[in-house]
Amino acid sequence: MFAVVESAGSQYLVSKGEKIIIPAAIGEVGKTIEFDKVLMLKKNGDVEVGRPYIEGAKVKAVIKKTGKLPKVVIYKFIRRKKYRRKKGHRQHFTEVEITDIIKRR
Repeated sequence: MFAVVESAGSQYLVSKGEKIIIPAAIGEVGKTIEFDKVLMLKKNGDVEVGRPYIEGAKVKAVIKKTGKLPKVVIYKFIRRKKYRRKKGHRQHFTEVEITDIIKRR
């Protein structure tokens, strides 16, 4: 069984026991969270697609780790004009492990 969930503006294909990295700081380590924006479910060959979301479907997960991703360097310049700008950015992330996929009728 797997599902497609939406979180922080992105879509993720998940199954039970899988770990995914979400680019947002959601909570502290050990906390249980639920994704209620389930776009698609597949179980034993039966596919259910939501319009836009599936009613009564939830994906439960546990937060395993939080932190910052590696730095992305932004460098701008204009040649022959003495214009140089260098910036860096580190995005927050949350790693979650999928514990259960629930579909209620």
